[in-house]
Amino acid sequence: MTTTFRALRHANFRRFYGAFIVSLVGVWMHRVALSWLVVDLTGSAFYVGLADTLGSLPVLVFSLHAGAIADRVSKRSMVLVTQTSGMMIGFAFAAIVYSGHATIELILVVATLAGVSLAFDIPARQSFLVDLVGKDDLTNAIALNSSAFNASRVVGPAIAGVLIGVAGVGICFLLNAITFIPVIAVLSAMRLPVTTPPAGGAGAWGNIKEGLRYAGGEPRIRRLLVNIAVMSVFGFSVFVLLPVLVKSELGRGADVFGWMMSAVGIGAVVGALAVATFAERMPKGRMLGWAAMGFGLLVLVLGFVRSVPWLLVTLTVMGLMLIVTTALTNTLLQAVVPDHLRGRVLALYTVAFVGMAPFGSLLAGIVADRFGVGVMMALGGIVTVLSSVVTVVVPAAVRETA
Repeated sequence: MTTTFRALRHANFRRFYGAFIVSLVGVWMHRVALSWLVVDLTGSAFYVGLADTLGSLPVLVFSLHAGAIADRVSKRSMVLVTQTSGMMIGFAFAAIVYSGHATIELILVVATLAGVSLAFDIPARQSFLVDLVGKDDLTNAIALNSSAFNASRVVGPAIAGVLIGVAGVGICFLLNAITFIPVIAVLSAMRLPVTTPPAGGAGAWGNIKEGLRYAGGEPRIRRLLVNIAVMSVFGFSVFVLLPVLVKSELGRGADVFGWMMSAVGIGAVVGALAVATFAERMPKGRMLGWAAMGFGLLVLVLGFVRSVPWLLVTLTVMGLMLIVTTALTNTLLQAVVPDHLRGRVLALYTVAFVGMAPFGSLLAGIVADRFGVGVMMALGGIVTVLSSVVTVVVPAAVRETA
């Protein structure tokens, strides 16, 4: 147990971790409410995919610049700014719903603004972890951070499903905004050693190009980024289709959608704790390869399952495989990259993981509208399996990385 939670011995990380869990519950409530609101407004899988696309597209556009900034400024200050902007956007969503002005056009605009905030938040927050725990406990901190993200996936959607049925989607947006306050308070009170960022004489584009050259020339980083990008487009995008599957194909309500998202979260929490406990005892590359391939196979299976109990089982195991894949990819990238390039390489990870999601969401919406949800899931599973085999299972450089 001490090994599993050893990063919590660092006071700054412990406080940030506790506040972040509260905030993430609100974030997942927001995500469920947003998907359900779009379905209610349009009844279209295309618009569900489009909303997700516009919420992720800014990550593709701005993350590289955000990573260059994170390598040049105080990461604590940068995270403080992005978390504050996230709070304000949450209040904006609540105001739109409660004022009765919730149109699909306005929702898409605000979702895009949320994506801009996310684009600057992820590279800064991910690279900030090493400032909180140091390199020795970084793998454990990444895994615990992932467990927080996914523990909240269990609680947030379940709460959102109940609240939507009782009070509508507006309360979910309002509570999400409020849950940013503890994180902002902790960051504001945090005291860290003063560090001097490296000089940025090359300019913004020069710094970005330096990160791109490094990542392109390091085979392990290149393969890890390609694999997570393919998984984002063809594997992770199937989650966007769950509200359509629930409402259109199963004829069920928001409560079942909440159960499904919670099932993914339960599996992900187990996976994150497994990484925190066992990742130092076996080759991380080998664990990553099997998890990525297993996730793809389960996406394929999901295309054919239409029983709610079996869907919940499948999604639970998918959650486990998903978090092992993403946590270990993040860990291996940070183990290889030098400190002065950490923000930029993690920005590339953000682009691959989150920034490529718009293409996956849009593709998922188009294919599901034309051929059905099951066809898109089967296609996504096949491509994801092939990618994992080529990029991380077969190459010994990745497979045997400790």
